[in-house]
Amino acid sequence: MGRWFHLYLILDLYSRKIVGWEVHDSDSSDHAVHLVRRTALAEGIAALPAKPVLHGDNGSTLKATTVLAMLNWLGIKPSYSRPRVSDDNAYSESLFRTAKYRPEFPAKGFADLDAARTWAAAFVHWYNVDHRHSGIRYVSPAQRHEGKDQTILAARHALYTNARELNPACWSGNTRNWSAVGAVTLNPERDCIVKQHSVDNDIQQMAA
Repeated sequence: MGRWFHLYLILDLYSRKIVGWEVHDSDSSDHAVHLVRRTALAEGIAALPAKPVLHGDNGSTLKATTVLAMLNWLGIKPSYSRPRVSDDNAYSESLFRTAKYRPEFPAKGFADLDAARTWAAAFVHWYNVDHRHSGIRYVSPAQRHEGKDQTILAARHALYTNARELNPACWSGNTRNWSAVGAVTLNPERDCIVKQHSVDNDIQQMAA
């Protein structure tokens, strides 16, 4: 019978940086509480004027009373994926897919918990520091998290513009778009629908 290890992971949606992670051999709300508290401390959540939202699946772990109490104490609002909607947490699903398809991921599983934690530590470092993420214009999540992406992208834009001016015959169109990615929303289509539904209700109430 196989043995399962659980990767607890918190991803910053804006920067795509993995800001907190742990690997355990059991699924427990105590592990989730510890990770949330540790990550909030590392990210300085208490000092932020606007607190973040923690989005997760509909599993019982993130809905446990101890987890909700910790989130409330930190001023963090919980959010959950809708039932039977597979793409409500697309960013984390994409991240887990990237993890599973890394060449270093053991096809036959991990020898023990220590091996799983060692692999996870190496993966997180690669993903945050070495990986150039296509969704944020090929800068690393760590660079975007630290606010360095705009300077890097501006330098790339200048380099490409200069190259086109020096050799216009080599360019058939515009250079690659190196403008910094702005705000990121989890489900913009759903947000628009909810907003429109609210407006429609207001109109109906005014007309009643």
